Amino acid sequence: MANKSVFEKAQKKVKAKKGFFTHLSVYLSVGIFFLLLNVLTYEGDWWFFFPLLPWMVGLLIHYFTMFGVPGTEILTEGWEERELEKEVRAILRKEHLLSADEPVSNELPASPEGLELPDLEKSPEKQLSDRDFV
Repeated sequence: MANKSVFEKAQKKVKAKKGFFTHLSVYLSVGIFFLLLNVLTYEGDWWFFFPLLPWMVGLLIHYFTMFGVPGTEILTEGWEERELEKEVRAILRKEHLLSADEPVSNELPASPEGLELPDLEKSPEKQLSDRDFV
């Protein structure tokens, strides 16, 4: 079961990369078309790059969301989890649930304010069978 989810995650990632490279190839094809059109109809103005500039911004955003910002770890895989962990630790320290000199562990400290979830009660009137799960 775990292998299937790993395969599905990998398949989704490959499909997203394929989407970016498709976007890039369409951008380059249209750019070449505009350049050729500009060369053939040249009247002293080079206009071909004007429609490509806003599209380039969109392509860069697509790149950054797919591969992250080059030279940094921003927007890379795992970046959001690391930032979330850092913010949770900062809030815990601010609320004095974690001391500043205490070594930080991967587990959050339990607190009496209700960080732990109560056990869910099973309803006797609804019994699930294997057919209920797909």
